[in-house]
Amino acid sequence: MTSYVALLRAVNVGGTGKLPMSELKAMCEAAGFDAVRTYIASGNVVFSSKLAEKAVKREIEQRLQEYAGKSVGVVVRSAAEMAAVLAANPFAEAPPNRTVAIFLDAPPPATALHDISGAKDERLALGRREIYVHYGDGMADSRLKIPAAKSGTARNMNTIAKLADMAAGAGAR
Repeated sequence: MTSYVALLRAVNVGGTGKLPMSELKAMCEAAGFDAVRTYIASGNVVFSSKLAEKAVKREIEQRLQEYAGKSVGVVVRSAAEMAAVLAANPFAEAPPNRTVAIFLDAPPPATALHDISGAKDERLALGRREIYVHYGDGMADSRLKIPAAKSGTARNMNTIAKLADMAAGAGAR
């Protein structure tokens, strides 16, 4: 069994994509996943499965399609990968609530940081399948556009730390 974290894109954010976490948990349990736990109402779920990452992603996306009647993006990471994202944070000295990892399905293109626009005081760095961003003045007023991150989903370092802890088994129900 592998411990996974699934991150849903654009769920319960800004009044769009409403999905009760109880529904997400039920979907994952119906898919045969074990030890299913959700974290905050923004589409974060931790569980164990015998399936490989791509099969887990397909299973969740299919169930979300049936539920919502539209495609909902899902990014999946193993517990070890989630811990590695946290450990690799290039902006560890910055406030964790102002630093995010944008999770992608594939490695970001080498040109990803050259294609940005609207940068002010943000700092960016590429990860394995992530783009790290430190928002110096916070995200609220940022005009930063990252074309390579369009299909990704961001979580701040506080959330990543909690999810990594949960996936490692320390955040028991």
